[in-house]
Amino acid sequence: MTYWIVEKNDHIESMKNEPTLQNLSDFDNKSLLIVDDDNPFRERLARAMEKKGFEVIQAEGVQKGIDSVKTKIPGFAVVDLRLGDGNGLEVVKEIQSSNSKSRIIMLTGYGNIPTAVAAIKEGAIDYLAKPADADDVEKALLADPSKKAAPPENPMSADRVKWEHIHRVFELCNRNVSETARRLKMHRRTLQRILSKRSPK
Repeated sequence: MTYWIVEKNDHIESMKNEPTLQNLSDFDNKSLLIVDDDNPFRERLARAMEKKGFEVIQAEGVQKGIDSVKTKIPGFAVVDLRLGDGNGLEVVKEIQSSNSKSRIIMLTGYGNIPTAVAAIKEGAIDYLAKPADADDVEKALLADPSKKAAPPENPMSADRVKWEHIHRVFELCNRNVSETARRLKMHRRTLQRILSKRSPK
């Protein structure tokens, strides 16, 4: 019984801290530029975001991303930090110089958080750890900047955040250990040890 109460309270706490979202219909420019060199991930995200009402444009690298911005300035953008032909920050700068009101989300690997923070200084409004799903991207893009969620009173520890992220990637990779290890850039045995342990507090 106590376990159920704790879980319920945690759920209520998370609901309190959900960001207030704006409606996509409130924006005149609904175009969304997705720049990512992971083709399956980009295409999957593009399909999901189109279903949510965004007008999606795809680019697989820095140069194609910049070219897309010059052709059509996006109202929204999701840009991977590490791209095959350079740094996603170059695309962020191009978007910002064309339209400072564009809402940009950076995608980053778990170990690149400091660089993602630098992206926010360049004009991105938020960053998400890969592989982010469409719901998380939508929440980040449409979060009302004037009504930011209050910080949680009992935030997860850094070890728990890392554990949650690893397990999330594992599930998104259909519980394939080798693929999860490749995406997280971890040794397979190290990943197996982490997956076999209980979640830290």
